[in-house]
Amino acid sequence: MATENPRLGDPSAAALDGAGVSGAAAVCACAAMAFFYVAILYSPTLILRLPPPTSVESFFLRRFGCAAISSAASVAASAALLGVWRSGDLSLILGVFGIRRHQLSVQWEAVVIPLFLTSLVYAGTLVSKLWLLMNSQIEDCTEDFCCQPTSFMQIGIWAQHFVDRMSAYIHDVLAWRTYVVAPLTEELVFRACMIPLLLCGGFKTYHIIFLSPVFFSLAHLNHFLELYCQRGYSFLKALLIVGVQLGYTVIFGWYAAFLFIRTGNLLSPIVAHIFCNVMGLPVLSSSRTLGLATAAFAVGLACFLWLLFPATNPKIYNNKIDSCSCWHGYCSWS
Repeated sequence: MATENPRLGDPSAAALDGAGVSGAAAVCACAAMAFFYVAILYSPTLILRLPPPTSVESFFLRRFGCAAISSAASVAASAALLGVWRSGDLSLILGVFGIRRHQLSVQWEAVVIPLFLTSLVYAGTLVSKLWLLMNSQIEDCTEDFCCQPTSFMQIGIWAQHFVDRMSAYIHDVLAWRTYVVAPLTEELVFRACMIPLLLCGGFKTYHIIFLSPVFFSLAHLNHFLELYCQRGYSFLKALLIVGVQLGYTVIFGWYAAFLFIRTGNLLSPIVAHIFCNVMGLPVLSSSRTLGLATAAFAVGLACFLWLLFPATNPKIYNNKIDSCSCWHGYCSWS
């Protein structure tokens, strides 16, 4: 599977001269990053012997700090193995990890297009939510003016509901974990740090897309211990819950790795990750929507597969860059 470290022939590859990352070293480094990402979460109580947190907020704030430390350590380790520090060019170093520091003009494509593409898989979910919203509004109407979609009163109620929900999310530490910290740190470690190592280790792009999510899934095995040992779930129930989670994370990991390699921009898998966390598992069918959710899911999935390669064409995300830092070859993989 692994071959000699390829020379891709573009200018930024010079920053990696002498890195000498073998396939075995790349795999070991990725496994170590995945282990450290999880292990450090338990280090305050198991290793440092700190007293347990006194509240949910303090518990997750401690974990946020641990995730930040492990992410920074993974970036430093990946950069050291790749040998990018010797270039002295911060833009080049960040570009290796898919962070476009001086190319803000191409950032919107990396956000809007992957977000739209990802939303197609959730067409059934969106139809189901819209159906329930419309029916709940009709059932709650007690005055004639409330049933008018254009009513200023109704628009004000919806706006206030939206503001209240956003305010609740801002003050909810679980929301910060799910929608901010987890997507940012996981994509930084499991995509931006691991994929360049595996590519420099000589692995083919399609091997990386289908195999790299293994590290991502292994990092979620700690959920089984939490469910079984801490929450008292039965072995079978905890195994079933974690099994579904692992299957979902593998599929998403394929997609996130595909986005990162195709676009060369870390924002793409991050926005997809956030959107998927917000939406949860896609709705395949719903008895309440008279088959509309099922039809919407089927059409959305077909459109997703049809647009997957055209919407992630590397030229879309690099046509405004004078010197494309595509050392991992995403410009040639079309």
